[in-house]
Amino acid sequence: MNDAAPAPTPAPAPRRARVRAPELIGKGGWLNTGGKELSLAELRGRIVILDFWTFCCINCLHVLDELRELEEKHRDTVVIVGVHSPKFVHEAEHQAVVDAVERYGVEHPVLDDPELATWKQYAVRAWPTLVVIDPEGYVVAQHAGEGHAHAIERLVEELEAEHGAKGTLRRGDGPYVAPEPVATDLRFPGKAIALPSGNLLVSDTTRHQLVELGPDGEDVVRRIGRDGQFKEPQGLALLPDGKVVVADTVHHALRTFDPATGEIELLAGTGRQWWQGQPTSGPALDVDLSSPWDVAWWRGKVWIAMAGVHQLWTYDPETETVEVAAGTTNEGLVDGPGDEAWFAQPSGLAATEDRLWVADSETSALRYVDPEGAVHTAVGTGLFDFGHRDGDAAQALLQHPLGVTALPDGSVAVSDTYNHALRRYDPATGQVTTLATDLREPSDAVLVGDDIVVVESARHRLTRLRLPEEAVRVESVAHRTQRAATEVAPGRLQLDVVFQAPAGQKLDTRYGPSTRLLVSSTPPELLLTGEGTGTDLARELALNPEVTEGVLHVSAMAASCDDTASHSGSAAGANEYPACHMHQQDWGVPVRLVDGGTSRLPLVLAGMDPAEAS
Repeated sequence: MNDAAPAPTPAPAPRRARVRAPELIGKGGWLNTGGKELSLAELRGRIVILDFWTFCCINCLHVLDELRELEEKHRDTVVIVGVHSPKFVHEAEHQAVVDAVERYGVEHPVLDDPELATWKQYAVRAWPTLVVIDPEGYVVAQHAGEGHAHAIERLVEELEAEHGAKGTLRRGDGPYVAPEPVATDLRFPGKAIALPSGNLLVSDTTRHQLVELGPDGEDVVRRIGRDGQFKEPQGLALLPDGKVVVADTVHHALRTFDPATGEIELLAGTGRQWWQGQPTSGPALDVDLSSPWDVAWWRGKVWIAMAGVHQLWTYDPETETVEVAAGTTNEGLVDGPGDEAWFAQPSGLAATEDRLWVADSETSALRYVDPEGAVHTAVGTGLFDFGHRDGDAAQALLQHPLGVTALPDGSVAVSDTYNHALRRYDPATGQVTTLATDLREPSDAVLVGDDIVVVESARHRLTRLRLPEEAVRVESVAHRTQRAATEVAPGRLQLDVVFQAPAGQKLDTRYGPSTRLLVSSTPPELLLTGEGTGTDLARELALNPEVTEGVLHVSAMAASCDDTASHSGSAAGANEYPACHMHQQDWGVPVRLVDGGTSRLPLVLAGMDPAEAS
């Protein structure tokens, strides 16, 4: 054993701002606690991490996965509490939250907050947001978006040491109580296709398998996938050679399954999640992907609904390469050339000769790509308006659709997931109608002869329907997202994105500025000045007093790296290639212009807003 020099005495940690944590309240009550209600007082002595999430949000699902390792490693000191804060009306239904907690394998207590009471108490502005509460009940950090698990783990270790020394840390088992498992042949199935044999192939998402069913859609022929080959698989597409390409969503990969031999092979992806700044094209097995949700064969390529980054990608079997085909990674509804269009969690694809149809879930929209690669919107208006309204496509409404199916007459069926309905859009007439209701979270549908087989995800089954000759009459409803608009003063508005590099890290400036800020608005006329991209996280905006309300779209990114010089005690000990981390978040902030409104809009990416902390 070699002798080592004594470790240098670490510098004292900077004093953290301390804000008393508001109580946890939500009319939906508690899940995963065995029926017990929790309070912050009962959790005193533990480090509490609040995860503000909603189950439609792909970034929230990414954060659930990011937190699993930390949750296991610090199980005796940390209690993670999911605060379910709905965007869509359906997400405020208690049973829908119960289903989502099982569907995504959430293994910590969850507070169902359908009226956003706790969300408002903590002044949260984005999904997902993480709030860290110390063992004495004070908020010590807030993080919006993805990529913060490393920073939170570092903070947890500091809090363990600090409160262990003070005697204010309480170790032991947490309050999580696992629900009773339920036996069904399928569990939250995602997508389905018809095989040439006449059987149906279904992605059995929560069980991490594919299931081949007989033509009746009920008898299990075989289960495919073992030992972690798939993780929450979703989309399926039949290739010309008879193989099936599978969107292996949580593995961030595409795989092929050969029904003839049973062989499963990796087609694209590295198993790592794509982050800003990484390659967007290249050899398929060398490029990271991000939550591929559906796949389709169109014009000689596999098209990929890359929900995790709000884009469409393609895989070319001739060159075995992938590349971005449409989308900028900004979240929203913008049509135009592929490299300028915006999507929001594209989750369903269907190919016809001259169109690739896209179910764009977060904008509650039906979109399509034309042969020249341009993106168009058939139904939908944006991130905040949704509902169930038939009629002319310009005023029709959907609610978070996950699937789209091409019909023989040139129209398409839309799996209108959060409306529990199957809808139809006819390009020839521009009309939207309702084909069927009383479904439960339909996520896909497949034509079988004169019938359409619907994947009823939350009923854990396939349901066969005869395509009706006449539409179902449904009373029209329209909704806006439950988030209240922020009242701002017309004219000057100071936008401050708060970012504090985590302890032991510094901004990565080796290759230029390490931060980026992109600002735009809906409608565009809302912003007189201040739109566009820059490197400063603070910006002065000018709001048009003639526009009474709208949405500010803010996208922020910051790169930080381990400050190895400070860890080693000297520059000589610094690592030339320190570990670096990307922090990023998109906000859509509804605003209403009123006299006397605020003239400052703080958005916390990481840290604490100095104006709020004391």
